[in-house]
Amino acid sequence: MIPREILKKIRQIELRTNRIVTETLAGQYHSVFKGQGMNFDEVREYQPGDDVRAIDWNVTARMNHPFIKKFVEERELTLMLVVDVSGSGLFGSRDQSKRELAAEIASVLAFSAIRNNDKVGLILFSDEVEKFIPPRKGRSHVLRVIREVLFFEPKRRGTNLVNALEFMARVTAHRAITVVVSDFISSDTATVLPKATQTRLRMLNRKHDVVAVQITDKHELELPALGRLVLEDAETGEILEVNTGSASSRDAFALRQQKQLAEMAKQFRSSGIDSIQLRTNEAYGATLGKFFETREKRRRRG
Repeated sequence: MIPREILKKIRQIELRTNRIVTETLAGQYHSVFKGQGMNFDEVREYQPGDDVRAIDWNVTARMNHPFIKKFVEERELTLMLVVDVSGSGLFGSRDQSKRELAAEIASVLAFSAIRNNDKVGLILFSDEVEKFIPPRKGRSHVLRVIREVLFFEPKRRGTNLVNALEFMARVTAHRAITVVVSDFISSDTATVLPKATQTRLRMLNRKHDVVAVQITDKHELELPALGRLVLEDAETGEILEVNTGSASSRDAFALRQQKQLAEMAKQFRSSGIDSIQLRTNEAYGATLGKFFETREKRRRRG
């Protein structure tokens, strides 16, 4: 039996995100994420202007005049949500944690998918794969996905995206839309995204359509002026003392964080990965809408 407060929270997310799907992203999911193959539909008589390569010679021979095979775009897709549930996701300086925002983004994409009769699957990861829900269709399945993203209690606190991407490659045989939702926080600050992660993302993107959704909090980018603070790393337990009373130190921190975000976006682009940067203190509907619009324009040009 699911507690009433959990059901209420899930229902609130469903209502809020369904409104965004309807008002902001209506139709865009379908045009941005399309099937990669073509399925046979029917045979019809040849008409002037048709591609002669589509002629069905067997039917043409039997009927004594030309017929062509008609194909339609493969529409049924699989959306795989690969969501970070490591310790850093619990951080949130305002009303919403990064984990809660991740659940909303998962909800928006999942409801967009099932409106197009697509399947939705889920991989939750920390420094190991914590949970796998195979792709299925339907509203009740999507509500389960939302519940798991919000309330699943991971065994571990660290982050290892490579493990999750390797698992994704093993369990998903056919091409899928793969949305990785994470803060992408790594101890390897020199490269922002570790080389092994970049390599695995690039390899996965050769077969699947990979999108990275990076979620950050305002106070991960800008320190508040609160004097000396003692902070604990949610993933490693490391204790760090920070002096936020100095304006120059706060400015230097903000500049460094912005440079890292820009470098990460650059690394995603160099790996051929589309990425979105979202904040817990900002509305995300317009940002998602702009991303879909930009991607659709690029696809049309291609």
